[in-house]
Amino acid sequence: MSTENLQTLAVSRQDTPSLISTHRVLRNTYGLLSLTLLFSAATAAASAALALPHPGLLLTLAGFFGLLLLTARLRHSGWGVLSVFGLTGFMGYTLGPILGQHLAMSNGHQVVTMAMGGTAAIFVALSAYALVTRKDFSVMGGFLMAGIVVAFLAGLGALFFDLPALSLTVSAAFVLLMGGLILFETSRIVHGGETNYVMATVGLYVSLYNLFVSLLALFGFGSGSD
Repeated sequence: MSTENLQTLAVSRQDTPSLISTHRVLRNTYGLLSLTLLFSAATAAASAALALPHPGLLLTLAGFFGLLLLTARLRHSGWGVLSVFGLTGFMGYTLGPILGQHLAMSNGHQVVTMAMGGTAAIFVALSAYALVTRKDFSVMGGFLMAGIVVAFLAGLGALFFDLPALSLTVSAAFVLLMGGLILFETSRIVHGGETNYVMATVGLYVSLYNLFVSLLALFGFGSGSD
């Protein structure tokens, strides 16, 4: 056997554990993500059916970041999985009143269905692209973080000053940013940048949640204008 063949075999053996680890993280991430999405959908449906009030911006942010920090702290233990369900269940509860408002529209069911279909299509397409091409999208991290902060602050301004046009622009920006975040998070898993499936699940869930809410706002605005 030639020296080149020996070197190729050695590299292949070194890469095998890394590939197995990556596949394990992907499998566990998508499995936990599926369960948390179902749980979040159930809490959102219950919240909408019971007409529960929205907790408000401050409580929503406090609950989200508090549970996010707790999940990050517990990510290496079984309690981290329970914390993920707590986080996604809470976010589902906050989504319930928003769904209730849209479902009260004359074509509300169509708007919600379109937002769900759009979210699923974007997620599947971008995830498949990142998985098949195996391109490294880590360079997008800084841009995405800056864009999310700017869009979030603009969203607060639109809320406090009641600016529908700015709110619509922010929703459109979040659709693009969350699409980029799906590519970024999936790429991190593929290339070993994220080896903890609990935090990988949280990253993808947050992307899907914001993507769905943004599409809901865009479709709801367009339907309300008809």
